[in-house]
Parts: sequence; C-alpha cells; structure tokens
Amino acid sequence: MVSTSDFRNGLVIVVDNEPYQIVWFQNHKPGKGGAVMRVKLRHVKKGGTIDRTFKSGERFEELSVTRNKKQFLYADGDDYNFMDMNTYEQVAIPKEKLDGKEIYLKENQEIDVIYLEDDIIGIDMPLIVEMTIIEAEPGIKGDSVTNLTKFAKIETGAEIKVPLFIKEGDRIKVDTRTGEYVERVQG
Repeated sequence: MVSTSDFRNGLVIVVDNEPYQIVWFQNHKPGKGGAVMRVKLRHVKKGGTIDRTFKSGERFEELSVTRNKKQFLYADGDDYNFMDMNTYEQVAIPKEKLDGKEIYLKENQEIDVIYLEDDIIGIDMPLIVEMTIIEAEPGIKGDSVTNLTKFAKIETGAEIKVPLFIKEGDRIKVDTRTGEYVERVQG
C-alpha cells in the first residue's frame, strides 16, 4: 500500500478497482481544511486521462511494473516494432501506447518498455535525446543575443521551437518530457 505522500510520476496504483498510472501530481494546501493531492491519472489499459483529488494520507494498492530493454526497429502504420535485447523476439506496440513519445524514436535506439503483468503499458524514453536538424529557416547574423525562437524540423519529422541561431545540420539536445530545445551539441 502506498500513501499520497509516496506519489511519484510513473507510479501505478488501483483507483476504483482500475489500474492507473500517475502522470502528474501536486500537493495543495487550501486556506482552510486539510491538505489534498491533485493528480492526473492515465488508465493503464484503456488509455485516456482523468483528474482526481485525494485527501492527504489516503492509501492505495500499488501495482508492480517491470521494464524490459528493447531496440526500436521501424514504424509500420500505427504499429511501432521493437526487438527484445535478450531474446531477439520482435514485438509491435500500437501508437496509442507510446503516449506521443514516438516523435523522438530513431532506428536502433534502445528504450525501456514498461509491462504491467504481461501487458505493455508504455515506454520510457531517455530524458534527453540528441537529434539532427533537417529543416530550419536561416538565421540572421547577430541573432544569438535574443531569446526569440523559430520552428525547426528534427530528423524524426517532429517540429520543435529552437533559438534563431540553430541551422540545418546542427545537432541539438531535446527534452523528451516537454519537447523543448535544451542546447546545441558541440563538435
């Protein structure tokens, strides 16, 4: 059993006899009354998110999840194919289980696939990935001083906001949680 004080992103708990994964949480102390925990939960099997509020100290059953290293091979329509790094067995994961993280997947990239019992519930990407800019409007000399941004396309086809000095061919680091530019890779 876990309490609201044990909440963390990625924790899988039972709420109303259904498995949910904590996506976001915030401890809230109103002016009067006891503290509460605001939580955004994603249904593990059906997908979809709900917002709930729990009293501080409420207890929940924790479900154990396992992680298995897999290598991304290729996308085939709405299925993304991975290979188990130990058994070399291939598995197709539907796009909806990837939670939007598929825009950071590159061929041969290793990621953790998360299982609840024998069901795949999602993937765990590295927090920072390196990407190459394949399309960007040219910057203007002197643009490195301002904090203005422009859209650029990375090698996976996703568009992100980057500083004006970033140009086509540059390697950058991207935060996979927020989709934001972190820094340019030197060298």
